[in-house]
Amino acid sequence: MNAIALLQSTGGAASAIVNFLPFVALIGVWYFLVIAPGNKQRKQQKEMLSALKKGDRVITTGGIYGTIQGVEPEAVYLKIADNVKVKVARSAISGVVSGESES
Repeated sequence: MNAIALLQSTGGAASAIVNFLPFVALIGVWYFLVIAPGNKQRKQQKEMLSALKKGDRVITTGGIYGTIQGVEPEAVYLKIADNVKVKVARSAISGVVSGESES
């Protein structure tokens, strides 16, 4: 505590640095708690979307379960029931479902 008071009393550049340190610490905490996990999640989602292949069982953001019947660069064809196929944007796939049987 005395060191901080001494630096602040001398004025000048040292005082400006001491006053700026809490902001730097706040930005560092914000990065590690918010930005870094968000980047990691986006990277995992991108990898999952690029690895989609025919036969994968997936769920869409709308809650529709289906099996991939065809793959295009920006879309996939899902079989959601017998004789029912829908074209869905890749970005609408929220995840790959494992361990469920074909309905």
